[in-house]
Amino acid sequence: MSRGLFLTLEGGDGSGKTTQAELLEQWFTAEGRTVVRTREPGGTDVGLEVREIVLHHRGDIAPRAEALLYAADRAHHVATVVRPALARGEVVVQDRYIDSSVAYQGAGRVLDAREVRSISEWATEGLVPDLTILLDLPSEVARRRLDGARTRYDRLEAEAAEFHGRVREAYLALAAAEPDRFLVVDAALPVDDIHDRIRARVETLA
Repeated sequence: MSRGLFLTLEGGDGSGKTTQAELLEQWFTAEGRTVVRTREPGGTDVGLEVREIVLHHRGDIAPRAEALLYAADRAHHVATVVRPALARGEVVVQDRYIDSSVAYQGAGRVLDAREVRSISEWATEGLVPDLTILLDLPSEVARRRLDGARTRYDRLEAEAAEFHGRVREAYLALAAAEPDRFLVVDAALPVDDIHDRIRARVETLA
């Protein structure tokens, strides 16, 4: 049995994570691998309820409460979806993981990034992706993409440009600190070029 493979996609909203997840799923399926495509929050029934709270709740949510809600979703998601799939030798392609919390709740909400990471590492029992793909895009370009595709913005998408600028810088700092785990790709490149670069890196993991 092939070993399980855990791939996460990170980046700001509008960076193309969903498109690249779909292309990865198609490629792995064509190679005969079983793929579990999932996301955080919302990869389980519990996660869907958490997603509605953290992204669409009317009114403020205290930053620490927000971070804990994401961690709670992550604990359940990893225990019930991700680890079982990896144990079966499947490929998990996941939209967002711990790095999202460090970037959005740590830098974006100006919480202590080390504490935010520590909560999620405890929640997931230290599960680390084999590869994290960071689709990097300036926040103003991402906003133009969202403006052309959205009729409703969630709580994070609706934040000011300064918030999204902090998130992007945090992502790039995370990637610089762990170059062996991260692949940073310019999300302004053509879709197929991005996929080719991702495939080339994934093939080195085999």
